[in-house]
Amino acid sequence: MNKFDKGSKKLLNAWAFYDWANSVYTLTIASSIFPIFYSALFLGQIEKTVPAFGMVFKSTALITYVTAFTFLIVAFLSPILSGIADYVGNKKNFMKFFCYTGSLGCIGLYWFNLDSIHLSLLFYFMGLIGYWGSLVFYNSYLPDIAYPEQQDSISAKGFSMGYIGSVILLLINLGMVMMPDLFGFDTSISQNILDTGTETEIADALEKAKNNASFEAMRISFITVGLWWILFSQYTFYILPIGVSKGHKVTKDIVFNGLRELKQVWFQLKQNLRLKRYLVAFFVFSMAVQTIMLVAVYFGEEEIAWGSSDAKTQGLIVSILVIQLVAILGAFLTSKASSKFGNIKTLIVINFFWMALCFYAYFMESPEQFYIAAGFVGLVMGGVQSLARSTYSKFLPDTEDTTSYFSFYDVAEKIGIVIGMVIFATIDQVTGSMRNAILFLVIFFIAGIVLLFKVPRHAD
Repeated sequence: MNKFDKGSKKLLNAWAFYDWANSVYTLTIASSIFPIFYSALFLGQIEKTVPAFGMVFKSTALITYVTAFTFLIVAFLSPILSGIADYVGNKKNFMKFFCYTGSLGCIGLYWFNLDSIHLSLLFYFMGLIGYWGSLVFYNSYLPDIAYPEQQDSISAKGFSMGYIGSVILLLINLGMVMMPDLFGFDTSISQNILDTGTETEIADALEKAKNNASFEAMRISFITVGLWWILFSQYTFYILPIGVSKGHKVTKDIVFNGLRELKQVWFQLKQNLRLKRYLVAFFVFSMAVQTIMLVAVYFGEEEIAWGSSDAKTQGLIVSILVIQLVAILGAFLTSKASSKFGNIKTLIVINFFWMALCFYAYFMESPEQFYIAAGFVGLVMGGVQSLARSTYSKFLPDTEDTTSYFSFYDVAEKIGIVIGMVIFATIDQVTGSMRNAILFLVIFFIAGIVLLFKVPRHAD
């Protein structure tokens, strides 16, 4: 029995509040502090390699491969979970399961180390699978708790709350990392060094103590993300209904219903030339876009000459904040451009921007150049995702079964991520340079532009 009626303000706000709870994962773990922490594990290593799964991997290639594998699992699970969400009445329990799995994975990252790399990567996997798995059920709640005329506004409110919450925690974590002594972390050095050491030795000892404290602060930040996610999700779980009871149990037929729906969409696409050609173009350019966004911080950490570890940490996190802020402007400008010039023409121009960014990234070396790149990434990132999705929505046939079409879209996007990440990791592993890998992505943008030009202007 539901506590609140569909469309009620309290129910809508409770749903949107989950964005406040879980968005800290994407900003702190996926985008900023964890990539910096992971790279710091390899300080002092010339080749930056790690043995895992019976092979020796370049550090960045390993984490890219694991990310790709996780998205492959997500791509397979998404339609199955969507099928369950459509039929079963206790979707909140499924959402809780993935929420807690992801949260515990974040907390487990506190113990991430190279000596137990397989267990460490399991924690990383849990965080990623928990985030995306919970989103499947979270999104499926929207038509249950909001009327059609409310859905756009409450979805936007959730995005805004997620952005605000994640930035607040990131700033707290940034303070911990940059000024560990103010947060109670030990930055002291031995009295013996103070009494007998030279100025240089004392300065080196102080810097080492601060670096160790900052490293510990990064570990603690993973715990704060997990706790934040668990604690703030409780309000959402308390208010949300268990699910819209339909009297169904989870059976084999229901579990694989989502996969059957994807198969039906695949056959229907053959009869819709414009939608089919657009989806192929999207698949190609999206794999490059998503790959760049997922590896940007690792690239900045490894390929840019920051000068010191403090400057590197601060510079990378500031870059992430720049991307987040500029992305809002980018989404606005892209919306204006698409209304004036059309979606396909705007997407073609954005793909040219991405292609130019890949060339630019191959040659950039200084922090200032990286900041410029971050600004442009934010500008085109904020637009390409929203415009790509809305373009797909406009091209859909006149059907009530939009859920299946968007499930197909999501799976195509995630499989694209898998392919893009695997190609990127392989080039990084074989050539030993992320610059070569980022330059190779130009091919996908060129192909995407060519395919976008082939999308018919009008439906059949």
